[in-house]
Amino acid sequence: MSQHITRIGMAERYSEAAVFNGVVYLAGMVPERGDTDIAGQTADVLDQVQQRLLEAGSDKSRILRAEIYLADIRDIGAMNAVWDAWVVPGAAPPRATVQAALASPAYRIEIVVTAARKAA
Repeated sequence: MSQHITRIGMAERYSEAAVFNGVVYLAGMVPERGDTDIAGQTADVLDQVQQRLLEAGSDKSRILRAEIYLADIRDIGAMNAVWDAWVVPGAAPPRATVQAALASPAYRIEIVVTAARKAA
């Protein structure tokens, strides 16, 4: 018996999200605008994460895991300030934050999350 996988926001190379067995897997979200500082880019990406989660039947209170990639680890303090204000109190997910070379020099951050769907 095969289980159904739902893909959201499909492009040729990837999907923005996949839902399987009640779990939402988001692709890495990057800023839509590269001309802002780390705080602006973090807020932009977190807005996109929340929107994709809503489209997939979840929300930020249901995040199971987050992976944050920073172009410069020295941005972690400013990124954390935005993250801390965004995360639901009492529902901070397990998280990894690392420095990485991102796909565009304009990107200062990329975030990947996995979340549980809401019960139907």
